[in-house]
Amino acid sequence: MIIAALLASVALLLGISLVALAVAGRRQAGVVVYGATAVACAVAVAAAAVGLAGNQAIEFHLPIGLPWTGAHFRLDALSAFFLIVVNLGGMSASIFGCGYGRHEIAPQRVLPFFPAFLAGMNLVVLANDAFSFLLAWEFMSLMSWALVMSHDREPDTARAGYIYIVMASFSMLALLLAFGILAGPDGNYAFDVMRAHGAAQGSAAIVFSLVLLGAGSKAGLVPLHVWLPLAHPAAPSHVSALMSGVMTKVAVYAFIRIAFDLMGPLDWRYSVIVIGLGGVTAVMGVLYALMQHDLKRLLAYHTVENIGIIFTGLGLALAFRANGLTAAAALAASAALFHVFNHSVFKSLLFFGSGAVLASTGTRDMEKLGGLIRVMPRTATGFLIGAAAISALPPLNGFASEWLTFQAIFLSPALPQWGLRFLAPAVGAMLALAAALAAACFVKAFGVTFLGRPRTPAAETAVETDSMSLAAMFALAGLCVVAGIVPGFFTNALGTVSHMLTASEMPHQALVALGTPLLPSLGNPNSYSGLMVAGLLLLAGTVTYLAVRTFANVATRHSLAWGCGYPDTSRNSQYSAESFAQPIRRVFGTLAFDAREEVFMPPPGDVGAAKIHVTLRDPAWDLLYAPPASAVAFIADRLNVLQFLTIRRYLSLVFLALVLLLTVLALWV
Repeated sequence: MIIAALLASVALLLGISLVALAVAGRRQAGVVVYGATAVACAVAVAAAAVGLAGNQAIEFHLPIGLPWTGAHFRLDALSAFFLIVVNLGGMSASIFGCGYGRHEIAPQRVLPFFPAFLAGMNLVVLANDAFSFLLAWEFMSLMSWALVMSHDREPDTARAGYIYIVMASFSMLALLLAFGILAGPDGNYAFDVMRAHGAAQGSAAIVFSLVLLGAGSKAGLVPLHVWLPLAHPAAPSHVSALMSGVMTKVAVYAFIRIAFDLMGPLDWRYSVIVIGLGGVTAVMGVLYALMQHDLKRLLAYHTVENIGIIFTGLGLALAFRANGLTAAAALAASAALFHVFNHSVFKSLLFFGSGAVLASTGTRDMEKLGGLIRVMPRTATGFLIGAAAISALPPLNGFASEWLTFQAIFLSPALPQWGLRFLAPAVGAMLALAAALAAACFVKAFGVTFLGRPRTPAAETAVETDSMSLAAMFALAGLCVVAGIVPGFFTNALGTVSHMLTASEMPHQALVALGTPLLPSLGNPNSYSGLMVAGLLLLAGTVTYLAVRTFANVATRHSLAWGCGYPDTSRNSQYSAESFAQPIRRVFGTLAFDAREEVFMPPPGDVGAAKIHVTLRDPAWDLLYAPPASAVAFIADRLNVLQFLTIRRYLSLVFLALVLLLTVLALWV
């Protein structure tokens, strides 16, 4: 039974976690734990793939949990797809961890929680009642928090963990309230019952808002994203890949499961909120990323951008479905789901690359890197493929899914509501801007990190990463290429999922040959052939190479390298991450981040260096989070005096509280 195999994989992961508690301090514990975790995830991937191909809803019940409910589990097309995403990411992170884990300074604080984290994400996707879902959701959050705090002595880790656990609690509370309203006065928390009666007309808006807050805060929607750029860089790199590439997709799953499945048909007005938030999140995420010089923090902000792209597709699917345009809804849903898969692949690849750089150089600061392509050529190649994929460059997978999203936007004139007709193209323009800025950001990230000359001795003496880490990276890099060249294979596999969500699916792609173009919808003249694009790029590169070799001047010429306009040959005279981002910061920074530059010039006669100091503010933090934090700190300071009272005063307070409560009770009765 497929679902039994999946639950057995979850049990195996929990068992590995218990074993890791006992063996974490031993020499080869990492290889054993990560190897066993990879095997468990591989079994789960195979079982979920069979379930997705079978397209049957399979339910399983265990007599544990609430006495009158028990624990219900369900495997359908939607959960099968997300189980593939979760366990494929877990398998690649485990393989990477076999090599990267050797650099871990505190393996006993990582190994026990890593497989448990994966087990929690699997249980969230399999849960078929609110109690099991919320229990697994909280377990997932706590295990990931423990992994974030594994390097608790690093600067800012404690703050990252504190903000993350607060936002995780907020997410849990919002989803708890949403399920409570969906359960209704009968209090039946089984998803089958919720699915049968849907959301009541008067409470649908409240439930949808709570789901958007609960799932959106875990996914990283703006302005609920503040925990993400703090927690993801604080965790070990293979854990960062899981949190950014996989856990955020579990949050997307929660939104889809409730908004598309349990709530029933929704009015088109709800789609306006999702589409608008998606566009704003995509642009703000990439702008945040451009301002960063910490490599892992930059990647974390790009997760915010890609979550915006996914939610834009989901919002379009809601709009089309509400208006009965099922074919267009299927296209938008397929684009969003395809991008869920693609982002999990190339974001894990990029975090693996950043982890290899961190392990080799000891730093994530791009200003202290440079020239790594000479000493880490294979890591640079893998990172370059991931950077091109996330920048939506053909013929890689990021381009394929974003191209499908734009094809869905092009169908928006068929919507009858004028608001959506204006909003969809506007958000399309925002996504186009985000794609261009993403390309600029990764030119900066790759160029400053891997090209040029080493800026520090650590970068100069770096060495290539281990073979297991490289194997995980190149497996994901190959998947980026395959999904970009043959996207029809993946959209065909997503057909059962989109049909479940929208009662329709994209046209079946006849994969008679690798070059078969991808057709987004019937009657649409647009098509995309990844193999043709790849062939044209290869042909252009070959012709250029042969032309240069044939017609170039064979005489060797010697000249000085360009020093950016300065005669100084110091390594510090080359472009830095700060200087690369300066023009874009001056265009967008003042409006988006209240960016300010302070220049310190030495007085005449002083040969000291001039300095520039840049300050950036997060408007979401200043407007939404700083005031409550200040209020809590103020109240806590005032209440701190209660810790130092005498026993007589404590007894007096208890007596007064008792009198007050009895008075309220008497007035109430």
